[in-house]
Amino acid sequence: MLQKIVANILPHLPQSFVWRFSKEYVAGQNIEQAMEQVKALNEMQVETTIDILGEFITSLDQAEQNKREYLDLIEKTEKAGLTTSYSVKPTFFGLLLDKEVCEKNIHELIEKAVSYNRFIRIDMEDSPCTDMEIAMFRRFKQEFPNHVGLVVQAMLKRTKNDIESLADLNTPDAPVNLRLCKGIYVESAEISFKDAQEVRDHYLEDLEMMLKLKMFPGIATHDPILVEGAYKLLEKYEVAKDKYEFQMLFGVAPGLRQSILDKGHSMRVYLPYGADWFGYCTRRLKENPNMVSMAVKAIFVKG
Repeated sequence: MLQKIVANILPHLPQSFVWRFSKEYVAGQNIEQAMEQVKALNEMQVETTIDILGEFITSLDQAEQNKREYLDLIEKTEKAGLTTSYSVKPTFFGLLLDKEVCEKNIHELIEKAVSYNRFIRIDMEDSPCTDMEIAMFRRFKQEFPNHVGLVVQAMLKRTKNDIESLADLNTPDAPVNLRLCKGIYVESAEISFKDAQEVRDHYLEDLEMMLKLKMFPGIATHDPILVEGAYKLLEKYEVAKDKYEFQMLFGVAPGLRQSILDKGHSMRVYLPYGADWFGYCTRRLKENPNMVSMAVKAIFVKG
């Protein structure tokens, strides 16, 4: 109860106050700050993916502006000699306003990324977007087989079937690349698992399905139990270390991240940044009140 109360209060506090904990988990408020984080992680032999914050826009003019910001991001990071990939939320480009415009915008971004031999991942948003985003990925995967990926969420009851449904796109030279996460959106019990252990169990079932199909999994988790479960599955299926990677969010569980690296596994860190950092952080706190304890610790312990 206290966590929910705090999560509801935070959006009404001064942004300077909220930034005191947000800066631990956001790579910056502009491109330059994000690029510094990419450079630092590259020097540590850690892969990165950049995500400009923002979603659920209200006009196609905003979609156009967002596309231009991503094009600028790709151009600047490449000119700086940085190694990164990019993550895009379809609603940021107009998915819920005009699907054709959205797809055209993202297609342009993928073409730009491919010109530099870079990779773009289509993020997965809440359940009303799921079918549209899978269909979009399917079309892009056929056109750009080695340069586009998708996110799937273990909390959704449909996910194992969704993974199987993408098997026809999988080839040895261009495996289907799926980022598997637990999922953070609030969904009904009719379509999602609610018990924490149940979500864990299905996460590992989904991962095992991907390994059986010889897809390329992005094992996105900060849960030590899932990391250990993933180790066992990777060993069971004798998966080469260039056929998967672990993925974590910027600023979260750095000790666990280092332990994964120390074992010789590839690691990718997701770097969210942008002017919408305040909305991002307060929305995530409302969606996942358990994060409030981390926020309070950052404010009062780290100062």
